[in-house]
Amino acid sequence: MYQMKEIEEKAIYSFYNGMNCAQSVLTAYADHLKFDPEMALFVSAGFGGGIGKMQKTCGAVTGSFMVLGISNSKKHLENIDARNATNEMIQKFTVDFTALYGSLDCKALLNCDFTTEAGEKQFKDLDLKKNICSKCISDSIKLIEELVNK
Repeated sequence: MYQMKEIEEKAIYSFYNGMNCAQSVLTAYADHLKFDPEMALFVSAGFGGGIGKMQKTCGAVTGSFMVLGISNSKKHLENIDARNATNEMIQKFTVDFTALYGSLDCKALLNCDFTTEAGEKQFKDLDLKKNICSKCISDSIKLIEELVNK
């Protein structure tokens, strides 16, 4: 059995070393859920920065949804069962993440528009990568663990 702390550390390390938020969450689970980390990296490439850097749904959240889908696919033999279990977990994750942060939306979480020069400067000056994004990644992993270990 794996340790949540190990997953969390791996995700944060990856996030600070070139992966986007979605990639860091998803690939952190590759060894433990036995899926191809390279393919996971490719699949989640467009989900960072709130899906294509459009600041929509947080990448830590979308990466978590992918982890839940893979986890349930390994638990349930039938696709419909895996899909239903995943949908339930995503709904619960959404409620819990929103309770923590007030939104799933990257722009609302960061309270800045990093698609502008001023927003990019604010993102760096306030160290939002550390102060918001890394916390969203850590909390997402905690929420995943609560859901999959029920």
